[in-house]
Amino acid sequence: MSNALASMTGFARAEGSSAGVTWAWELRSVNGRGLDLRFRLPPGWDSLEPALREAAGTALKRGNVTANLTVKRETETRLVADPLALEQALALALDLHARIPGSPVPRAEALLGLPGVLRPAQADETVDRSGATAATQASFAQALAALVTARQAEGTRLAAMLTGLLDEIASLHRQATAEAADQPAAQRAKVMDNLQSLLREAPSLPEERIAQEVALLAARSDVREELDRLDSHIQAAHALLGEAANIGRRFDFLVQEFNREANTLCSKSASVALTATGLKLKATIEQMREQVQNIE
Repeated sequence: MSNALASMTGFARAEGSSAGVTWAWELRSVNGRGLDLRFRLPPGWDSLEPALREAAGTALKRGNVTANLTVKRETETRLVADPLALEQALALALDLHARIPGSPVPRAEALLGLPGVLRPAQADETVDRSGATAATQASFAQALAALVTARQAEGTRLAAMLTGLLDEIASLHRQATAEAADQPAAQRAKVMDNLQSLLREAPSLPEERIAQEVALLAARSDVREELDRLDSHIQAAHALLGEAANIGRRFDFLVQEFNREANTLCSKSASVALTATGLKLKATIEQMREQVQNIE
């Protein structure tokens, strides 16, 4: 399989005819946690499924895939006599001829023209299937290749969209970094307000308690670690897009890490501006998560 990003969404159709049989394959693929293959085959064609399932499992790694086969036998124009109907018609005609003196002898063309005496010849369905099996399997391989191509084309569109979203996240990361630079000063002001409140309530508050309060608020205000991890996740996401093939599960896990850092950033924010940027980050990450669900 080529090193290309593939979606789990796609459709393909292939048609053919052989040995008096015409058929059409329709393959549809949608999102799935794993690879779920469902074959809908006409009665008598079930023996094809093991080989078809193996081929599909080799070409596809994830997705809910439905393969539908419709088969029609070509119309037969050859007519044959129904032995029982012909025998009954002949017996009746001869009986009437014997009972009606001077009547003409029954003619063959008149007997064959009676309703039900002639009927279309029926093809042997077993012979039809055996003659068309190899060609039908080859047609399935064509439809499968077309489905892979369709999923890769959708993957190319996904890659462009994800790259744009990552660029937007990187821009918001830079904005958050700049806004977080003022965070220590804002938190120092909060610390002073909190200390004044504590001292009013408890003038003899131990210095250890004051130190604990200052350390706690300082820790809450430091978002550098979250911003560093977010930057690392952005680089990891670009690396996954470069790797392309079979990255869906790993990308899905990485998006969860993106969301974790954005949530923590918002919870530690001490300014309206940083909170607003954090919320924009969360919204963009959610858009990315929705698209990542489509990746094989």
